[in-house]
Amino acid sequence: MSLSQALVEKGFITSEQLEAAEKRQKLAGGFVFESLLTMGLISREQLNEVSGTGPPIPRTLEATGLGEQFLLDLVLKSMYISVHHTVSEISGEVKLSKPVIEHLLTLLRDRGQVEISGTAQSQFLLRHQLTDRGRARAMEALNQSAYVGPAPVTLEDYYFRVEAQSIANERIDLGTLKKALADLVLPSRLLRQLGPAVNSGKAVLLYGPSGNGKTSVAERLGGVFRHTIYIPHALKVDQQVIKVYDQAVHRRVHSESQPEEEHEQILDRSADHDPRWVACHRPVLLAGGELTLSMLDLDFDPLAKFYEAPLQVKSTGGVLVIDDFGRQLVKPEDLLNRWIVPLERKVDYLTLHTGKKFAIPFDAIVVFSTNLSPAQLMDSAFLRRINYKIRLGAPTVEEFGEIFRRLGELFGIKYSEKIVSFLVSDFYEKHGIRLAAVHPKLIIEHSKAAAKFYGWEPRLTHELIEEAVENLAERIQSSSASDPPVQKIPIG
Repeated sequence: MSLSQALVEKGFITSEQLEAAEKRQKLAGGFVFESLLTMGLISREQLNEVSGTGPPIPRTLEATGLGEQFLLDLVLKSMYISVHHTVSEISGEVKLSKPVIEHLLTLLRDRGQVEISGTAQSQFLLRHQLTDRGRARAMEALNQSAYVGPAPVTLEDYYFRVEAQSIANERIDLGTLKKALADLVLPSRLLRQLGPAVNSGKAVLLYGPSGNGKTSVAERLGGVFRHTIYIPHALKVDQQVIKVYDQAVHRRVHSESQPEEEHEQILDRSADHDPRWVACHRPVLLAGGELTLSMLDLDFDPLAKFYEAPLQVKSTGGVLVIDDFGRQLVKPEDLLNRWIVPLERKVDYLTLHTGKKFAIPFDAIVVFSTNLSPAQLMDSAFLRRINYKIRLGAPTVEEFGEIFRRLGELFGIKYSEKIVSFLVSDFYEKHGIRLAAVHPKLIIEHSKAAAKFYGWEPRLTHELIEEAVENLAERIQSSSASDPPVQKIPIG
């Protein structure tokens, strides 16, 4: 059941109102619930009441939506390759409730594939083991798919949860934005531009000369959001398994205190959500020059015979940063053409190795960060599709000095206004070179390393500044050639 259908079932909207919202959604893009909110047909309170706090724990086999044989094979495979043979251990391994595991073990015993081998710890914990017939079936199942671990969730349940926790459903105010970006020295104008952009949940283009914090700003946008979202360990599409949760990308919320190894306590009745889903902060995923079109497709392992989700799926509910846009292995126009529909409609299409194509929700703020001219990267048609285009230029002299002061404290080098004034007038103004937010860090790091070499106390002196500037000059000259000129770009 979709989120909008659940709103109808709850009586918050009528079928006619849903139809009207779906018509608007086809024109405006986004999720249907966004159209319902915009049209004033539902309130956020009603939306939150339907979406709930977390995925409910399925207490019956049918409630999992996965099918009996699929789950029987998953339990057999788990028992075949692990030492988890009690109900509690198997429950913790496949992340299904004990009543469901007990039911599955009963079916397996009836089929002669599992038998009781004794007790563990106490007479109330029965141990199970595979019979010869059970081992044969487990090996057959492993040949079909070597996936073993948490039971996946259905695509239908995934759609519901992504809509319910959509990034567009979280409101960000100025105070929250300032706090997330507090360690950066930024003009107030930038905050006023970023605020509406992050609240929209739509794509953002950050552009301007290199070394002025575009990547730093993009990476910190994930820290703006406070909602807990739920990421599935895996998805099931047809009979195929797609791994989604990735420890390298997703950060568990601190309230989820149990280590993953503690199986027995996970699925008791005090659990607050279905543990097939992991409570996480909104993810921030950065893709740089290594990005290729193939990274946006499912990654099928022909030996293990299951899939790894592509990066845009792993970034669902969060922020996906395309860093140094225009310098990837994939051509900019090819990447943009690949994402025209997902960015507008919030739906992507993936293909299994069997040839089956299926739709999957696309819910992430995609931030394109570049020091190239936007006009070089995309035509006016695509520029119009990116509602938020924000230029991050060189810092003012005051901002440049504040960056120096903060970094001086961080690196243990005393800040001097006179030294910074000398640097600005004798280097930047004299040679007509633009300030850049990254330069203070480079100068301080060089000065500190040089002071260490000479055996001096770490401090900024004219001599060390001059050495650092000489080292910096080549970097500035090489980067300036690729920096875009100040220009006006289409707003609509």
